[in-house]
Amino acid sequence: MAGSILLTSTEITGWVNSLFWPFTRIAAMIVIAPIFGGQMIPVRIRLLFALLLTVVIVPLLPAAPAINPLSVEGVFITLQQMLIGLMLGFSVQLVFAALVLAGQVTAMGMGLGFASMVDPQNGVQVPVVGQYYAVVATLLFLAMNGHLMLIQTLADSFQYFQIGTGILTRESLQTIALWGSRMFADALMVALPVVTAILLANISFGVVSRAAPQLNVFGVGFPAVMTLGFVALIFAIGNLLPQLENMLDSALLAASQLGQAGR
Repeated sequence: MAGSILLTSTEITGWVNSLFWPFTRIAAMIVIAPIFGGQMIPVRIRLLFALLLTVVIVPLLPAAPAINPLSVEGVFITLQQMLIGLMLGFSVQLVFAALVLAGQVTAMGMGLGFASMVDPQNGVQVPVVGQYYAVVATLLFLAMNGHLMLIQTLADSFQYFQIGTGILTRESLQTIALWGSRMFADALMVALPVVTAILLANISFGVVSRAAPQLNVFGVGFPAVMTLGFVALIFAIGNLLPQLENMLDSALLAASQLGQAGR
């Protein structure tokens, strides 16, 4: 028929894959990434945002392989894109997990381990001090354009880990695992000033209790240690920005090395 457009199955498959596989990676990252994947954001909003990012990023990507997405190889590529997106978001999510852990360590030292509230980001119970760290870190994360840096890292991942060409190796997974092991060290560095002040206060009350056994250490020490913890927390929160910048840079570096380790 004159003027009709004939499309082959290969062309249709290539067009579908050029949108489907990038969307799979982007949606997987948004599901687990901080702020984007928060419980307070409806699922529909997250899906629409993932689709919007896909439409913006796809024209900048190389052509996707013309492979049937329902074939064995196509299913393997789909699972691979999901895993890459989850690992990208997980590497940054560990930064906020480290801050929540630092708040939990601080709260236990201050005697506030029993005080907890629901974290709107993850929908779980966390100590109040940990939630305080998480809220401050979220505001700093947005102020320093961390969300834009995360999107930039996601877009760059399509260049160093192209669809259908790269394979996740043990070195790739080890890169994220080694970064996850730093969570405990980073949490300790964030909580160290407050924990040190509380430890010195407890040692001082221990010496006082030996010098004056009739003194009610529990009645005096508990409110004093709690007050000292809040004062130390106020002074220590000023150093959170450089610590957060260092942790975020390390997380994005680990995410960017994901594809390089797989080569």
